[in-house]
Amino acid sequence: MGILTREDVYNKMVRQKKPVCPHCGQEMVMWECPPVNFSDGLGWGTPYLYVCFNDNCPPFLEGWKNIMENYATAASYRCICDPMSGTMDSMVVYSREGASGYVIDEEVRASEEAQKAAEKRGLEKLRVYYEARDADAILRVLLAEKTLPRVRLEAAGMTGEVGGLEVIEAIRNLAFENDLIKARAEASIEMIHERNYTKECPFCAEIIKARAVVCKHCGRDLPEAS
Repeated sequence: MGILTREDVYNKMVRQKKPVCPHCGQEMVMWECPPVNFSDGLGWGTPYLYVCFNDNCPPFLEGWKNIMENYATAASYRCICDPMSGTMDSMVVYSREGASGYVIDEEVRASEEAQKAAEKRGLEKLRVYYEARDADAILRVLLAEKTLPRVRLEAAGMTGEVGGLEVIEAIRNLAFENDLIKARAEASIEMIHERNYTKECPFCAEIIKARAVVCKHCGRDLPEAS
């Protein structure tokens, strides 16, 4: 057999039955390899792969802890399959949504379009809240579990612009999985403090005046600002 072209591999994949993940049994999806090197830097070796995007797949569930303990990095594994040889392997992803942008299954494409539409509606609604300076509504969007990442990121930024001191505790108590959203939320908290000339006591976490040298809540002497 001669060298297979990109089109050859694609046509073979759309004609053959998709493999199932050996770890969870879920049918894998067609995935286009991105224009970046993989593993040892020699490339993917194929223009397309099958990938398991089941968030309950054992390698994905367990990978977060394993990679963090061994490499101090927030990442996990997705099972992959070479469409020509059937060889199973794994690739590293850095978020739940990581690599999903290269899925080319028609069904997944439809799902992505639906998500984009939902994202657009969420951003439009968020803009209405922002123009009305409705800090409570924006905070609810930020805290809601089902809020899409891009919408939540926007809400995190808006909170700093329109929110008051009362939103800080709610944001502090939210466990952010997305580092970008977490950083945006932290920046918003600092923005709120700057606007209100306040800060948080490093000992008891209560909000106090920015120029305070002793915490009025716990009585501890505060470190001098550097």
